[in-house]
Amino acid sequence: MKIKAFCSDIDGTLLNSVRDLSPRLKAVVADLPVDFPVILASSRMPDAMRHLLHDMNRFPQPLISYNGGYVLSADGEVLEDVSISVELVAKILQLTHKTDIHVSLYQGENWYEEKDDYWSQREVRNTKVACTWLPGQDVLDLWSKDNSGAHKVMCMGTNEEIAWLFGELHFEHSLDLHLYRSSDTYLEIAPKAISKATGLKKILENAYDFGMESVVAFGDNYNDIDLLQSVGWGVAVENARMEVKAVANEITHHNKEDGVAASLEKIRNSKFEISTEI
Repeated sequence: MKIKAFCSDIDGTLLNSVRDLSPRLKAVVADLPVDFPVILASSRMPDAMRHLLHDMNRFPQPLISYNGGYVLSADGEVLEDVSISVELVAKILQLTHKTDIHVSLYQGENWYEEKDDYWSQREVRNTKVACTWLPGQDVLDLWSKDNSGAHKVMCMGTNEEIAWLFGELHFEHSLDLHLYRSSDTYLEIAPKAISKATGLKKILENAYDFGMESVVAFGDNYNDIDLLQSVGWGVAVENARMEVKAVANEITHHNKEDGVAASLEKIRNSKFEISTEI
């Protein structure tokens, strides 16, 4: 199997213990051919991904943002644009109104925050992106005028409240929404129709002469399962969920121990040929 591109999740996979790109990873990426696609796939917004491509000296590249809800080509063309309706976003806000759950709203290149608190400041630090301060109802009014919606709704709070919200939304909207608990205190909500795998397929069909079978992909969490199953070679980091490891072709080192870099070094040293008999 000839590997012609790599696609990777970011948090818990590509980044190290200080949420940065390690020197080892940057070095192996620098060794890749200049026309070798480096495709990031994340629940993050585009600007929270672009600075990583700049750090790897690989900008511009295609981007799979919001778990596949908003997919961009290398030149910025929108290849996929699937959002949660304003009505559903309004229901989420209504459900959380009398709780301590913090709600962040995302659409395209925009990130809206109502509360300046621990959760919003944590996201600013982690993603290195500035948000727009705007009350939730004002965001809904804006989206109603534009006939748009949310590419992602992120809810943060205690384990108990997040578990309750997950249950409420799953009971009524499991056919409409992807409900993804990235941690005990985080619930990320996206449209049901998309995934990182559908986003990667859009990118390859748009600009490349090879298919999913020629891609190596890396991941750690539930929203990476479809991606690892859909490509030619799926790699789970050691810290991945057991369900992710179960579908992977290979398990590499922990993200804090340069797992992605280690696998890329093997692929580079084998001249991008992977034996499916391994």
